[in-house]
Amino acid sequence: MERRPTPPSNRAQTHAVPQGIYTAAVTVDERGAVTGWSDGAMLLLGYPPAEILGQHAARLLAEPDGDTWREAVAGPRWSGTAALRHRDGHRLDQDVLVHRRLSGERPGGTEWRVVSAVSGPPTADRTLGEWAFDQSPCVAAVFDEGLRLVLASVGMQRCLSLAEGTMRGLRLTDIVPYEGGTEAESGMRRVLDGGGPGDVRLRLDPADPDHEWHGRLAPLTDTDGRVRAVALTAHSDPSEQLVRRRMLLLSDAGVRIGTSSDVQRTARELADVAVPAFADACAVDLLDAPRSGAPAADGRALRRAAVRSVPHGPPLPQPSGEVLRCPPWSPSGRCLAEGRGTVYAGDDAVVTRWMREDPRAAAWIRESGAHSVLAVPLSAADTTFGVALFGRSRRSEPFDPDDLWLAEQLAARTAASIHGTERAQRQHTTTMTLQRSLLPQTLPQQAALDIATRYLPSVGQAGVGGDWFDVIPLSGTRVALVVGDVVGHGMRAAATMGRVRTAVRTLADVDLPPDELLSHLDDLVVHLSAEEAGADNAEETAGGVGTTCLYGVYDPVTRRFTVARAGHPPPAVVTSGTVHFLDVPAGPPLGLGGLPFESFETELPEGSLIALYTNGLLEPRDHDIDEALDKMFTALARPAQNLDTVCDRVLTTMLTHRPDDDIALLVARTQALHSDRVATWELPFDLAAVADARKQATDQLVAWQLEEAAFVTELIVSEMVTNAFRYGRPPVRLRLIHDDHTLTCEVFDSSNTAPHMRRAHTYDEGGRGLLLVGQLTQRWGTRHATTGKTVWAEQFLTEE
Repeated sequence: MERRPTPPSNRAQTHAVPQGIYTAAVTVDERGAVTGWSDGAMLLLGYPPAEILGQHAARLLAEPDGDTWREAVAGPRWSGTAALRHRDGHRLDQDVLVHRRLSGERPGGTEWRVVSAVSGPPTADRTLGEWAFDQSPCVAAVFDEGLRLVLASVGMQRCLSLAEGTMRGLRLTDIVPYEGGTEAESGMRRVLDGGGPGDVRLRLDPADPDHEWHGRLAPLTDTDGRVRAVALTAHSDPSEQLVRRRMLLLSDAGVRIGTSSDVQRTARELADVAVPAFADACAVDLLDAPRSGAPAADGRALRRAAVRSVPHGPPLPQPSGEVLRCPPWSPSGRCLAEGRGTVYAGDDAVVTRWMREDPRAAAWIRESGAHSVLAVPLSAADTTFGVALFGRSRRSEPFDPDDLWLAEQLAARTAASIHGTERAQRQHTTTMTLQRSLLPQTLPQQAALDIATRYLPSVGQAGVGGDWFDVIPLSGTRVALVVGDVVGHGMRAAATMGRVRTAVRTLADVDLPPDELLSHLDDLVVHLSAEEAGADNAEETAGGVGTTCLYGVYDPVTRRFTVARAGHPPPAVVTSGTVHFLDVPAGPPLGLGGLPFESFETELPEGSLIALYTNGLLEPRDHDIDEALDKMFTALARPAQNLDTVCDRVLTTMLTHRPDDDIALLVARTQALHSDRVATWELPFDLAAVADARKQATDQLVAWQLEEAAFVTELIVSEMVTNAFRYGRPPVRLRLIHDDHTLTCEVFDSSNTAPHMRRAHTYDEGGRGLLLVGQLTQRWGTRHATTGKTVWAEQFLTEE
């Protein structure tokens, strides 16, 4: 540590300068306030720390309004003679060195460190050897026992762009406060303590902080063999440093370019990587429509996506979204037409013509003062997306063929990212189209439930999933509600969703109970997965293993809701303003095979609300599952006349962002068919009762004012009741159901033998009954119960 001197208070009262040399070091923050004050600064300017810390630095300047200090604070480093003001008022013209660096007090802030030697060593007679050292083009310097610079070669001065007078008396960490400086000083101390020569690595150039120099430290001894100083020589292998910088730049590009699916952002990332590590200015122009194959020279429309210049450089015109011209002779036009990059001098005729005839597109060249310009196409997979333009102004060396290769590598990485983004967007659009085409386009007409649905596709990187919902009218005015979630994302998941949904509709047409339907669906998914695994042995099989499904059937006549689930969240029901989950047994997900499913049945009051959903609704990022359930229950419990309002309320309450997983939501309000719409008769097990059944059905149609349907209904009742008496077992029941759109005729008997339609031969006396029923009705079929079966037929009622 340096000995603290006693500062002079005025011109009349001075103290002897201590032996040796001291560094005057001052730190100034962004506001211009002094935040650091060394002993050397107190010795040089007379201010004790208590008087100057926190004060504005302009107090120390003899010419606070001069241009010198504005120039000093503009760049990363400045050196020269500064006019300072001593505490007693007299002026000092002092050699100073100013470094701009990140603030140690405020993250992201900037501060300035100003250093100067308080006094220099006495001038000695110059010998021939000293002249040779001083004028050597090699980077060399001599530091005394206080680790302060005594001599600097011409090569050292050129390398640092600093005069020897500015550096004399300063320590190496004051001259180059970069990585390696402290370690180098430690090496010097070891040499001075008799440790012998040593090697160090340094950063010497503030304009190129990644450039590493190899330093050699050697002791300088007097005639008695005493170490009196240490010599530093430094050299760099330009080719090695260049290759290293290029590899680091490509590595940096691999990490920083293509971090999102936003093409504009990818273009900006290219410019951020290139400047200042590779160029002093960069502009990226993208084609309005990417072209495949060899690009043509004419008819080009470019939009500027990114512009960047070196820090503290001249401001460049930022992208405005306007279409830029691309003449075929311009650097951009030639680059696109030829499909390869080209290097131009700043005064090249093509460049000057471009700046003259298209000043908007070439303004960045003029404003940055580029003396060398490089244009490369952004191409990948035989598709051209635009052009990247680079310029050098501060660096004296122009672009060379190796630089062209490096620019092409950066452009190729950018184009590959853009191509991947556009391919992913096309695939996402295709998957979305397939997904939406497989979902119900319109809800079927039925009288059992009022229904509203919502489907929100995923915005995550995995892509659209396989969530779906369905509404399936069943016999006897019943309606099936289905919600499911196929495992996986993307095209295969969407395709599998379509296959599983089709299977559900097919099994629903057979009128299977919910638990049996899921068992058959489980077998189907097992077969699908086996087929896909055998076809390509893909790790990500979209055969459906792990698919979840909930299947429920609501009967408006009995107001019974029967439901079963395969690994799916249970339905929520709202009755009388109270929300609760139905206690449906949790079956396993589909595709595991061999495990049973159980149904749950409950009676719902008319006007009850049923909510079915997929798990994406309960997996938001910003709260846990309990909070999500509370929010869903609160949204469902609030009264609403319109079910669309309920759906929107649930989604807006629970989602604060676009979902990472698909969400399917189905909300239904139950209706009821009362006794005035349903008629049931117990029939004696006798063929003679057929006539009585026809009469009872006809009388009921008259009561319902459906006389126009009487003739067809008589034929249906006659045939179906006759079949029950001939092939079934007692008891036999006839039921008519009338809703707003259909008339359903049902005949129940306790036999499990199902009728089937057959073609009667010419001379057969029977066999035409079911054929007649099929011709006269819109739908007919059979549904089985635990004991017995029901044969049914539906007629669509014509609107008056």
